[in-house]
Amino acid sequence: MFFIIGLGLGDCKDITIKGLEIVKKCERVYLEAYTSILTCGVDVLEEFYGRKLIVADRDLVEQGAEDILEGSKDKDVALLVVGDPFGATTHTDLVLRAKEKGIKVQAVHNASILNAVGCCGLQLYGFGEIVSIPYWTNSWQPESFFGKICNNYRNKLHTLCLLDIKVKEPTLESLTKKKKEYMPPRFMSVSEASQQLLETIKKLKENDETPVVAEDSLCIGLARVGSDNQEIVACSLKEMAEFDLGGPLHSLIIVGPILHPLETEYLEQFKI
Repeated sequence: MFFIIGLGLGDCKDITIKGLEIVKKCERVYLEAYTSILTCGVDVLEEFYGRKLIVADRDLVEQGAEDILEGSKDKDVALLVVGDPFGATTHTDLVLRAKEKGIKVQAVHNASILNAVGCCGLQLYGFGEIVSIPYWTNSWQPESFFGKICNNYRNKLHTLCLLDIKVKEPTLESLTKKKKEYMPPRFMSVSEASQQLLETIKKLKENDETPVVAEDSLCIGLARVGSDNQEIVACSLKEMAEFDLGGPLHSLIIVGPILHPLETEYLEQFKI
C-alpha cells in the first residue's frame, strides 16, 4: 500500500492516531518538504515517530516519483504532507501515478489552511475561489490573481490568498551548470503580498481603471495558523503592507464587501 498522510498545521503531535500507527509500520516514510512547512524540525518528528524519515525535496517529489513508489505493491510506503494530502496538485499527481502502476493508495486526512482559516471568524461558505500570490521578479510580474480577487469581491465573497514559498529553488545562474546551486529559503509575508496588490492597484489606476478592491479594503493577515504563537490581524490593505506578523507561514484574506453580523463582531478582536 502507498499511504499519503496529512500532518496538520502545527507540530509533530498534530498527526492523527491513524496516521501515526501507519507511520510506525511502514517500510519507508518520506516527508514532503517544499509545498509547506511545520513549526518543528525533522529531528523532532523523527523522535516523536520513533523512526527515520526520508526528506523528499521538490526534485524527488516531482521527478523521482518512481523512487518514492518503488516497492509499494509489496510493502507499505508513506509520504507525509503538511496540512491535508490533497492540498497541493503535486500530491494528486503522485496518487494517479501509483494507481497507473496498480498500487493501492490510502489517504489519511488532516486539517489544512483551507479549513483552519475559519479561526479568523469568517464563515467558510462565504469564501470564493482561492488564489496563489507568487513572488514577483524584475522580469515577471503576473497579475491574474488580482482579477480573481476582484471577481470574488463582486460576488460578495471573501478571498483566501496562499502566499509563495521558495524552498530549494535553483539560482538562474546554476540552471546551465551541471551542479545546481540553490537560493536561500523564502516565505512570502502578508506585508510583501499586500505590497504587490497595492502595486497592481496603482497600475490599474494609471490605466484609468477603478478596481473594486482598493487601498482601504479590509483584509486579514494570518501567521502560523495552528501553532501556539498563531497571530491574526485585521486592517486595511494599505496598513497590512506595513505590518509585521513575524515568521512563516503567512496567509492573506481579502474580505468581501458584506459581512454577517457574527463575522463583524468576531473580527473586532483582531483589528489594530
